[in-house]
Amino acid sequence: MNTLARSTTRFALAAAAVGTAFTLATGTAAADDWPVQQPNSPIYVHDATGFLTPADLDYWNPLVNQPRLTSPYGNSTRVVCAGFHGVDTDCWQADADGNPHKLKRLQANFPNLTGSSAPGGGVSHWVYPGFIPGIS
Repeated sequence: MNTLARSTTRFALAAAAVGTAFTLATGTAAADDWPVQQPNSPIYVHDATGFLTPADLDYWNPLVNQPRLTSPYGNSTRVVCAGFHGVDTDCWQADADGNPHKLKRLQANFPNLTGSSAPGGGVSHWVYPGFIPGIS
């Protein structure tokens, strides 16, 4: 085997090793897990329904203080929330395959102007991860 062939073979082997290492290090993106109600915990877990979505006129009304959901699935897939003293603190929504994804809670129930002074911040606006650029 000539020198060029050996160098090419070594390069190919090195590239394959680096590619394999990179693949193993990055893994695949996995969905989140559904929350589980823990015994004797003050945090409660429940199926949530009735979110306002962009298709609802009240979603856009700043005087309506109801929970909002901005998601490609709207209210069509399962949403589970965990909360404390009547305020949902975390929520997850199923994708089209039923896998849960943790939703991002906005700091305010935008565009609502009235509810953020309620205990715990009141009801929230939840966004599906990656659905709105810059909010993940």
